[in-house]
Amino acid sequence: MTESLPRILVVDDERDMLATCQKMLSLRPYQVDCAENGKAALLLYQEYRHDLVVVDLRMPDIDGMEVMERLHRMRNDQLVVVITAYASVENAIQAVRRGAFDFIRKPFKMDELLLVVERALRFKALQDENRQLQARLTESFHAERIVGDSPVLREVLIKLRKVSEVDIPVLICGETGTGKELFAHTIHENSRRREKVFVAVDCAALPEPLLESELFGHEKGAFTGAFQTKPGLLEVASGGTLLLDEIGEMPPNLQVKLLRALQEGRIRRLGGNQERPFDVRVVCATHRDIESMVRDGSFREDLYYRINVVRIDVPPLRDREGDVHLLANHFFELFQSKVTKRLEGISAAALFILEEYNWPGNVRELRHAIERACTLTEFTQILPEDLPPAILAAVEEKEIVVSSGDFARAKREIIEDFERKYVARMLNHTAGNVTEAAQLSGLSRPAFHRLMSKYQITSSSFKG
Repeated sequence: MTESLPRILVVDDERDMLATCQKMLSLRPYQVDCAENGKAALLLYQEYRHDLVVVDLRMPDIDGMEVMERLHRMRNDQLVVVITAYASVENAIQAVRRGAFDFIRKPFKMDELLLVVERALRFKALQDENRQLQARLTESFHAERIVGDSPVLREVLIKLRKVSEVDIPVLICGETGTGKELFAHTIHENSRRREKVFVAVDCAALPEPLLESELFGHEKGAFTGAFQTKPGLLEVASGGTLLLDEIGEMPPNLQVKLLRALQEGRIRRLGGNQERPFDVRVVCATHRDIESMVRDGSFREDLYYRINVVRIDVPPLRDREGDVHLLANHFFELFQSKVTKRLEGISAAALFILEEYNWPGNVRELRHAIERACTLTEFTQILPEDLPPAILAAVEEKEIVVSSGDFARAKREIIEDFERKYVARMLNHTAGNVTEAAQLSGLSRPAFHRLMSKYQITSSSFKG
């Protein structure tokens, strides 16, 4: 398969400069996209994720510094070259300090631009080669269900690979919704126990007597309702892996019993006298600050050290730069096949909002947001209005606080610009036939009419 050409995005509000840069760069083996302002650049970037972005620092709507910062929020290693006037070299130096790869001063010769671009792309090639080397180190490590490519996630996966190879207890810590059980399952699937069973029990979901019975089992007649003998999960999972989810919620009495079982490798069922050996790898998970619980005495120190031979910290989604985009599209592919209507993807404007949101509920919240959007949308694409109102409100509030209204206004303009152009394009395609335009859009006719009214678009403008 032919390797794809490097893709470059050039952003400048001067059309002549934009045309010249596009013409010169297109003479090389590059794919070149152009944008006349920051809003258009961000939308293009959402679609193509360019290898290199060349952006003018001084632009009227969103300046080059703001464009660069937003790009880095979407992908922290994005290469950016800034263009500046001679009088603004200090701004260019500041941009380099804040993450730009290099800068070039106007007026410049095209050879100068080509030299900087080539140097940036060579640097990216080295970065990619380094990632490939890391990937080869973990090529025997299977983590297909963990979606993401952020640096912080890659570090966790390297650690996960190492602990999977050694049969030792692991403590997985992370906020609610980060996918701790998925990480535990990945450890099991890459361990020598992969052919045996993986069993998970939620210590917070069961009252103490039921949890004790689940873990250790019981003999017939051990308590009221024990009509038959039941082996515990420590026995059931023997040879495999047992995940004790939310271990921080385990009652103190059970902590004592679990510690003894782990130390001796033997258990006694409730109501029984016979000790039974088991061979299980125990992985524990919690969203609690378990060190604080040890200090205040609510979690046994000796059990803590028994289960915490290696600790894995699952990063919250807000720290996984660039992964929201990948996860959103992953969940879209998962849920779009389950709905009867035809869906084509997530719009750039919706992705923009998803990436700005803080995700207190982490990956689980994102999954539910995409499932909801796929179910309720009236469009062929997921648009901002299909997202949960709480997400829209939180992003709106965040942007107003951060930028005194400018950022929020920019977001609204992006959404409105997309909707306005989309409606006009559909009407132009159908020569003003509203019914046909609505059908092509995947909208009901009233919904399409509402968009026309919102932007004062008339069908007569497109007839003939």
